[in-house]
Amino acid sequence: MNPQVDLYFTEGCGRCPLGGTPDCKVHKWPDILEQLRLIVLDCGLTEEIKWGVPCYTNEGNNILLLSAFKDYCSLSFFKGALLQDPIGILEMPGPNSQAARLIRFTDAQKVLELEPILKTYIAAAIEVEKSGLKVQFKKNPEPVPEELQQKLDEDPVFRAAFEALTPGRQRGYILHFSAPKQSKTRESRIEKCMPQILSGKGLHDR
Repeated sequence: MNPQVDLYFTEGCGRCPLGGTPDCKVHKWPDILEQLRLIVLDCGLTEEIKWGVPCYTNEGNNILLLSAFKDYCSLSFFKGALLQDPIGILEMPGPNSQAARLIRFTDAQKVLELEPILKTYIAAAIEVEKSGLKVQFKKNPEPVPEELQQKLDEDPVFRAAFEALTPGRQRGYILHFSAPKQSKTRESRIEKCMPQILSGKGLHDR
């Protein structure tokens, strides 16, 4: 176990104002997060912190993320679209997701029941990465500004949160970010809105 990851389970990712407070989302799912962590580690993956959340790698390659959200916590597979899903537990984080797939959890007992299956999926994800398989991306129909696309590419947690928004909320942000003529202003708008997006809220939600 990585001591840096221990801190995540007590303080959260630190990316929103609730980090380090009793209201942080990690405190809503302590049993589930602990169970999922043990299951993932039992599969031989290396535990790291990336983008503020636990990231599990194999030979330096990203395999999955463990994250806590307001309404659930999840295992998110970077190349989940390439995995077989015979029991239908993999979900798209959002309607425009192409590579990532996640499994949502709200019940600790369900995690225990799924443990053998989860280990099978994790093993399959490791093999996909070892094989060098790539997800064939389709062109996004929305005119996403370059600054937003860069942030989405750099930060899988932010990408998952953005893609989990409704199409209308995504479009609202895209229009808001695209409006300024200067790149620096577009970047500033994105940074300012990130906490709201990470909280699952639209541009005008309060």
